[in-house]
Amino acid sequence: MTSTTSEPGKLRIALIGYSFMGSIHAQAWTTAPRFFDLDVVPVLAAVCGRNQEAAESFADKFGIGRVETDWRALVADPEIDAVDICVPGNLHAEIAIAALQAGKHVLCEKPLANTLAEAERMALAAEEAKARGALAMVGFSYRRTPALAYARDLVRDGRLGTIRHIRASYLQDWIVDEDFPLVWRLEKDKAGSGALGDIGAHIIDLAQYVTGHRLAGISALTETFVKTRPLAGSSSGLRAQGHDKAEQGTVTVDDAAVIVGRTAEGALATFEATRFATGRKNAIRLEVNGSLGSLAFDFEDLNELWFHDHTDPAESAGFRRILVTEPTHPYAGAWWPPGHGLGYDHAFVHQAADFARCIARGEQPEPSFAEGLQIQRLLDAAETSAAHNAQWQDVTAGA
Repeated sequence: MTSTTSEPGKLRIALIGYSFMGSIHAQAWTTAPRFFDLDVVPVLAAVCGRNQEAAESFADKFGIGRVETDWRALVADPEIDAVDICVPGNLHAEIAIAALQAGKHVLCEKPLANTLAEAERMALAAEEAKARGALAMVGFSYRRTPALAYARDLVRDGRLGTIRHIRASYLQDWIVDEDFPLVWRLEKDKAGSGALGDIGAHIIDLAQYVTGHRLAGISALTETFVKTRPLAGSSSGLRAQGHDKAEQGTVTVDDAAVIVGRTAEGALATFEATRFATGRKNAIRLEVNGSLGSLAFDFEDLNELWFHDHTDPAESAGFRRILVTEPTHPYAGAWWPPGHGLGYDHAFVHQAADFARCIARGEQPEPSFAEGLQIQRLLDAAETSAAHNAQWQDVTAGA
């Protein structure tokens, strides 16, 4: 059944949140119909944020005609077709469930929720809404990096044979400075978890997406290296009064996580997510080893995929570089001539295009809330394992 929208030919979107993630989503919605032939044209109809002045400034930049400070007004508006959730995790469940119950399509940033219980409620709401024509998707944008989408194609085509090893890492260093303030991402009640859920969720999803495997059990360790940090906005005022240090608050999430796992299909997997890898800004790496070959990806060279064909003669075998910019590569044909690379933002454009196409055709966009729930189960298992000194946790393998 093809889903209908309030205005034929258009998908009117309400963007909830206007910070970093809101900005890149807004850019994606406005760019997608300019480069991709879509069955429905996404239109940013409204933006919502708590700060009226900041939201209005954002709306001016992106040509958005409506600003709200209460998301409920947009969820209740019959002229809004879809809600795009780009706010901290503690707000995901309430907004997404209300929007789905109101018949809106929903795109929600990852991880799906802050807790497993919230994610279960969201997945149930999405399943019920789907029967009424409202569709939901979780925003694991890195899936739509052309090189990673092509890596998945290679695995599906059997080029790696039996998958035996999966290793992934996501390395950042943005909070190495111990005087970096206590922002919301470092508070469990807002963020749910730290490096584990923020960036670890991405590499877990990518590993499963590329290989088709599902983690069946894991063991994890987490660490918070800096236990307290200056409260945001407190440093300058206190120093002006002669104090050496700003008022401190407690960091309630992990700074780093290490996970060892086994897939239901028998492969071994390792993951590392940290915000304390000095010198690494956004280093995402994935390597998969199989009986017939291997592939390797590094986001710092995101247009490249390295592939080893183990069936080649030994004297000429080795990893070779594939520049994933040919028109036949996933998504690349909509952009520039071969060799003219894409960037971080393009994955969000691809996400917006895929979402709009699925809505127009009444097809379930991927990854679904059910897939987001499966990732949430793994995050929950990792936290449980870490709290019990890396105790092994069996995890239901299905999505």
